[in-house]
Amino acid sequence: MSVRARDRLGGKAAVVGIGATEFSKDSGRSELRLAVEAVGAALDDAGLAPGDVDGMVTFTMDTNPEITVAQAAGIGELSFFSRVHYGGGAACATVQQAVLAVASGVAEVVVCYRAFNERSGRRFGSGVQHREPSAEGAALGWSLPFGLLTPASWVAMAAQRYLHAYGLTPDAFGHVAVTDRKYAATNPAAYFYGKPITLADHAESRWIVEPLRLLDCCQETDGGQAIVVTSVDRARDLPHPPAVITAAAQGAGRAQEQMTSFYRDDLSGLPEMSVVARQLWRSSGLAPSDIDVGILYDHFTPFVLMQLEEFGFCGPGEAAGFVAEERLPLNTHGGQLGEAYLHGMNGIAEAVRQVRGTSVNQIPGAARTLVTAGTGVPTSGLILGSDG
Repeated sequence: MSVRARDRLGGKAAVVGIGATEFSKDSGRSELRLAVEAVGAALDDAGLAPGDVDGMVTFTMDTNPEITVAQAAGIGELSFFSRVHYGGGAACATVQQAVLAVASGVAEVVVCYRAFNERSGRRFGSGVQHREPSAEGAALGWSLPFGLLTPASWVAMAAQRYLHAYGLTPDAFGHVAVTDRKYAATNPAAYFYGKPITLADHAESRWIVEPLRLLDCCQETDGGQAIVVTSVDRARDLPHPPAVITAAAQGAGRAQEQMTSFYRDDLSGLPEMSVVARQLWRSSGLAPSDIDVGILYDHFTPFVLMQLEEFGFCGPGEAAGFVAEERLPLNTHGGQLGEAYLHGMNGIAEAVRQVRGTSVNQIPGAARTLVTAGTGVPTSGLILGSDG
């Protein structure tokens, strides 16, 4: 797609509804029910009925097919349905898919959703248990036999190189954890509501895979989150101020693998996020200084630092100081470290709340939010803004 075509998509669609279940460690119900509850809550928030929906988007790593969720939620005919690959990297891309559908006239109202029992059911943190034969699965054969079995171990490789490249210690990651937990402590929806931490707490938490400590790693959560997207024109007639999708992008870097891209020339950055960043800045005409709030994917703290550097908020190796100085409000819902791990979908919801002015940790005058999706995998990003 040309840059000119990307420009034409900006400002065509908006998020008009957000809805979620509670975030827990044991939901006590099926993933399908979680999805339907989240979709229903998002439609209620948007002031729309199930019959208004004609498009649905979700993740490939989801047990809730679009058609099944539509049937269970009382949604009728669909003219568009889609799934996006690569775990958390799909989050913002589900919204991009919705924008493409709305802007092209393929669908009028698209629901993006993610629901799972990731704590009480399948736990991604437990590592690779079984994988069907595939080219991607075969690539893991270069890592698994050597003990790199879990997402934490895969990220630890890049994190160790980052520290070495810039002469830092693991304490550098603590600033992200403390910031997330500060916001989670004042967010009633967060699992760690009322439980802030200090840098000393971070430094004293146990090793998971050096240089990652327990407090560098996101939660495992049961829950669901849904997002409703429609045209900006229609959004203006709905109950909430529209969160206009100013720009949307996907990105995969050279020598990209799913979290095991160890054969790149440099492991101290995130090339896939650089691909996203270049597209977002170019198509929106914005720069880092124009962003009021950053909702950055935080499954592991080191990758938040790398994202800040890839987007140009600060120079290479400078992100820990950038976060410590609170130069940009980050993850005001508490992030996946503090609120819940919903593969980044709850971060999109927080970005919408900031634009609406309804966040429990509202940043005064927040008009533009940057949201990113999974890192270390093919990924995606959004810029959301106020209408006018």
